[in-house]
Amino acid sequence: MSIYIEESEGIAFLAFEGCEPFLEAELSERFNLSLEPERYGRLFYFKDYPKDLPDPWFAQCVMRKPFFLHFDSIGQAAAELKKIQRNWAPAQYQLFRRAALVQEKLPYINLKDRTFPAKVPQTPMGLYCLTEQKQILASAQTSSFLPAGKISFVEDHVNPPSRAYLKVQESLTLAGLFFGAELPKAGQKCFEAGACPGGWTWVLAGLGASVLAVDRSPLDERLMKNPLVTFQAHDAFTLAPEDIGPCDWVFSDVICYPDRLYEWAQKWLSSGLCKNMICTIKMQGGIDWAAAQKFADIPSSRVVHLNYNKHELTWIHCQP
Repeated sequence: MSIYIEESEGIAFLAFEGCEPFLEAELSERFNLSLEPERYGRLFYFKDYPKDLPDPWFAQCVMRKPFFLHFDSIGQAAAELKKIQRNWAPAQYQLFRRAALVQEKLPYINLKDRTFPAKVPQTPMGLYCLTEQKQILASAQTSSFLPAGKISFVEDHVNPPSRAYLKVQESLTLAGLFFGAELPKAGQKCFEAGACPGGWTWVLAGLGASVLAVDRSPLDERLMKNPLVTFQAHDAFTLAPEDIGPCDWVFSDVICYPDRLYEWAQKWLSSGLCKNMICTIKMQGGIDWAAAQKFADIPSSRVVHLNYNKHELTWIHCQP
């Protein structure tokens, strides 16, 4: 068999790990689709797919122009991918050793956990999956500059008061990638609603920003003593933006209904007192697609599912 490429008019979605049911629900409930995909592990491949639909939130990476590469040898496969472009990331669910041999012959990309803060080069990143011994499903055009659409960080198991700190690290990284937003820094003011026990505040203060942390319960004792952190015991959502004053960043990881979070976010947006916001859209039961869409419709915004989210979504808003 000689090497050849089988073109496709379809599209493929790589679901976040453990989120395949949420991606299935999004396609059927949010987009009203009844199409049956070909499944390759977490990869959903559709031969026919409506071109006017937005990317699903629960897709870690989208293969925009997938094709099937048929080959005889590992060297042939890697050489053909390199002809198309430099950077390729794997999305493997089987044939792991064989896929690793293909990856070894491709130019190096960083697939390891990164140290926060991390810069992500904005260079094209292809995605491929070895579906058979001599067949690869690949796409040079994808939805992300991240390898397979995923970023993960080296974890600190000692200092953060909760593991939730990883969500704000990922969100801030994406804010820079999507909008060119700079990280919070010394001389800037951040407001975190519902901050206890302080995982997000820990990240923000670690970047040198001053943080007003509001919650009914106090933060971790170490944060309460941090000179960059001011704690206020209060229901954060009952405070008006004018009570807080101008902020460089506003954050919320509060458990509340999406509609209430939306109303609160709109107060901040209409106040003109803050340009940058990151909020977790937490769901009560099933995913409220319509409520999440209202956040996505806000100008200069993105709704995403984070690598460190569960069934929740995250809203990132950064004005120019």
